[in-house]
Amino acid sequence: SADALATALSQYCRTAAPVAAPPLRLRQMGRFFALMPNGASEGLSGLAAGLVETLDAYRAPPHDGELARRRSAGLSARQDANLVRWGYPYVMDEFRFHLTLTDGVPIESTPAIEGALLPFVTPLTADPFEVFEVCLTGEMSNGFHKVIQRFALEG
Repeated sequence: SADALATALSQYCRTAAPVAAPPLRLRQMGRFFALMPNGASEGLSGLAAGLVETLDAYRAPPHDGELARRRSAGLSARQDANLVRWGYPYVMDEFRFHLTLTDGVPIESTPAIEGALLPFVTPLTADPFEVFEVCLTGEMSNGFHKVIQRFALEG
């Protein structure tokens, strides 16, 4: 139930500590632009892995169509194993923290999009940052997500 999920997340967050991370940097992930840590961040990866493990019992298994769609992207053996085990290919050792800024960008538009983004994101990329809370979100009928509840990392 939604209440059981919120309770499990709350319990996890009581023991998980806030995570310090290096400054962000504008990067491309395939055809997308995203903000990503400018350096290793084991803390972010550890937090993400802990959340995936803790909350795994609350997810629906991927249906055949979703498995086929994800596999059509050319997953590695490890990513396919993650998809089968965890329901998503880019978790655990395949996880890369990122804040997606764009949809897929055509190659010919890449320089212009990057030039347009840089003035906006540069002020956000000067300093290290800290993750001190986790949000439980839900998908609305229009495909957007909304925050249902915030949980402080208290460990």
